[in-house]
Amino acid sequence: MDGAAMSEDAAPGLSGATRRRAIVACLLGNLFELFDFGVYGYFAVQIGRAIFPSHDPVVSILASFATYGVGFLMRPVGAAVLGSFGDRRGRKAALALTITLMALATGFTGLTPSYAQAGIWAPLMLLVCRLLQGFSTGGEWGGATAFLVEYAPPGRRGLFGSLQQLSTGLAQLCAIGSALLLNSRLAPADLDAWGWRLPFLLGFVLAPIGYYLRARVAESPEFVRTVEAGAVARSPLVLALTAHRAAVLTCLGLTMVWTVATYIYVTFLPTYATQTLGMAARTALTATILGSLANSLVVPISGLLSDRFGRWPLLVSASGLLLLSIPLFRFAATEQTFGALVVVAVVGGLLLGLYNGAAPGLLCALFPTQVRYTALSVGYNGAVMLFGGFAPFIATMLVRQTGSAIAPSYYVAACALVSLTVLCLPLKAYRAGAGHP
Repeated sequence: MDGAAMSEDAAPGLSGATRRRAIVACLLGNLFELFDFGVYGYFAVQIGRAIFPSHDPVVSILASFATYGVGFLMRPVGAAVLGSFGDRRGRKAALALTITLMALATGFTGLTPSYAQAGIWAPLMLLVCRLLQGFSTGGEWGGATAFLVEYAPPGRRGLFGSLQQLSTGLAQLCAIGSALLLNSRLAPADLDAWGWRLPFLLGFVLAPIGYYLRARVAESPEFVRTVEAGAVARSPLVLALTAHRAAVLTCLGLTMVWTVATYIYVTFLPTYATQTLGMAARTALTATILGSLANSLVVPISGLLSDRFGRWPLLVSASGLLLLSIPLFRFAATEQTFGALVVVAVVGGLLLGLYNGAAPGLLCALFPTQVRYTALSVGYNGAVMLFGGFAPFIATMLVRQTGSAIAPSYYVAACALVSLTVLCLPLKAYRAGAGHP
């Protein structure tokens, strides 16, 4: 039985209460974990000053974003190790492990001493924490997505897969909101000295709650059925990279524009607005929150559309990012107003929402249950490592080297062209769609 067919009847006989409990536990854990991983990007300036002091503020920011990107180097490693664990031992056990690792790494990030206090040990400690965060997140996205889709009733894989991205969007809103709150309430000196640490210390509190919730839910019914049939793969990573190599590469290609646009329009945009366009931090963060809200509102709608129309929401999104990214950044750079930044953030958020909602279910349909966690994690996180994680660093370097304020948009447009090309390939999984027969 192929991936699309098995997922279509993944969980037809579950009670509503069982399904709701599993979904809530998975989504809350995902929200806590991705808040912990993503909040770094919104305090990159403060972290740069504390851990990477320099006479040139751009050098500090580059060092901070480079460390942010280093965390992504471990995501494929986490994807391979935790994905294989999840395909052999179960989604539930792997997801409980990821959130535990994330809690430890995030909490110790908040406890990292400044360079003035510890010298070279400060950036080294931050680096270790970021690597552990990356390892944990490498196993989170694929596992949470597979878990949700495998709990979906017939014909609703697209909607259930989109809930993972809705949770991710809410995590981004929480991360941006924490940055906006602290920038509004604290003096710049206090924010630099200790204020940036508070969201990381919160990870010590939130992640264990997510672990408790995940430890109490039932295993994915589709994985249980695989175990009962004796079809669990002994070496899911080897199987994923051999028998399903083409599907893994397809997953990587589809994720390119998704990850780059996310980290440019959501993570990098506040820093871009303050450092390149000269806007106040609160102004930049407010505009980014509005963009994230637009993204979150569109995500479930896109998931529903993918159940009916397959890949079409992705085609519209990738085409929009290809055609509109350069004009949007040119508009922001020319106007340099709050209104212009809101337009960029909201249009980017709407286009991202279309991709965010439809992509998870479609990517799950590429793989059978026995390798889904591993293959999905490796393909997705491979693209995130290669193209998305260093997107803020690349964007900052592009602006610095070219002197052009719209240089980051070229990177988005180039990746959109690649993903759009992959979307136009005549693959059976596309015809199946997320929940479309």
